[in-house]
Amino acid sequence: MTNIFAIVLAAGQGTRMKSKLYKVLHPVCGKPMVQHVVDHVDTLNVERIVTVVGHGAEMVKEQLGAQSEYVLQAEQLGTAHAVQQAEPILGMLEGTTLVVCGDTPLIRPETMQALFEYHTAQNAKATILTAVAEDPTGYGRILRDASGNVAQIVEQKDATPEQQKVTEINTGTYCFDNKALFEALKLVKNDNAQGEYYLPDVIEILQKQGETVAAYVTDSFDETLGVNDRFALSQAEELMRARINERHMRNGVTIINPASTHISADAEIGADTIIQPGCIIEGKTIIGADCVIGPNSHIVNSTIGQATTIHSSVVLNSTVGDETAVGPFAHLRPQSSLGNHVKIGNFVEVKKSQLGNHTKVSHLSYIGDAEVGDNCNIGCGSITVNYDGKNKFKTIIENDVFVGCNSNLVAPVTLGEGSFIAAGSTVTSDVPADALAIGRAKQENKLNYVSNKLK
Repeated sequence: MTNIFAIVLAAGQGTRMKSKLYKVLHPVCGKPMVQHVVDHVDTLNVERIVTVVGHGAEMVKEQLGAQSEYVLQAEQLGTAHAVQQAEPILGMLEGTTLVVCGDTPLIRPETMQALFEYHTAQNAKATILTAVAEDPTGYGRILRDASGNVAQIVEQKDATPEQQKVTEINTGTYCFDNKALFEALKLVKNDNAQGEYYLPDVIEILQKQGETVAAYVTDSFDETLGVNDRFALSQAEELMRARINERHMRNGVTIINPASTHISADAEIGADTIIQPGCIIEGKTIIGADCVIGPNSHIVNSTIGQATTIHSSVVLNSTVGDETAVGPFAHLRPQSSLGNHVKIGNFVEVKKSQLGNHTKVSHLSYIGDAEVGDNCNIGCGSITVNYDGKNKFKTIIENDVFVGCNSNLVAPVTLGEGSFIAAGSTVTSDVPADALAIGRAKQENKLNYVSNKLK
């Protein structure tokens, strides 16, 4: 089998985005566009991926990391010039090279694979991925001869009025014989309206050399959408969101209202889980089977166990166990971990804390920088007082502890196993196991106080 290489074009600043963020780093469904492209290419068992960077080079490199090698296009002189920058890495290698743009996040791995297979079957030196567009404005047009073979690719700005009526467009994705590509690039000229070196000119050069040039027509124009401005970005977001939601629904997830549900490309959701309207699930979130999520819950980079309910709550970078209930209106801040059969009720905030199995924090409490054991009950309005203005301190609550309502646990403090904290207490020192702690002022009743005051 021939070696396969890939060149990802990611050097453009994207001035039409009108943004400080470089174009290919704008996210679609929570992931930068160029990351979508490289992840899809990565599934094709390519030997080497080379990303052409320019504007925002260091940020692109930081995003992609070791997934790719990099070359710099210091001056943007066109797509042919961009590809030419990869010659020191790929120029002398035998094989087939995929060229794809870093701003086309919707292109599927299956489409890339079909392009490779068609290229091989046609024994072509170059194969263009094309599509039919209802409105081809802005795209290069595919001109075919009387036999249906590709004759030329003409850019929008160089096309005649008649050529602009053609609806088959160049998507900007190609397969090339690698050595033929770099030899032809040396012959590309910039005598066009933009004064740039166009990669499509390689097609005409190879044809004049008598080489076979093929075109594979994808049946999905949506896949080929190139994102050049914020409107196109919103289109890509909508299309990918629908694709992601469909995949989950076909895998056994119920999504009550897909139009109002946003799920990241990297999320995993188990069968028979129900996603209610208004939910946002971001990052590498994993949700088990038989869960109920929502409505209006926001989950980011978290793991949710089996048969758990997250009701109208926020879960950030945390872990939630099996058969646990969170919410409504709860907030799990980063580095929180809930065990199995835990209850986190309304208006409870948990931060950087671990809660054991069967523990309940039912309402109006703050648990921060704490280790809470199994079978504990934290009463309404109780808080762990973890911050002295400069430093954070830990509260340790061992198994089977009962904390009464409106208690303040001033860290660092440990509540021993089976201890009981009386309601309204402020606890400033450790409580032994099986002890009752009362840390409040003694009640005093002043008889006839109200009537005497009125007099």
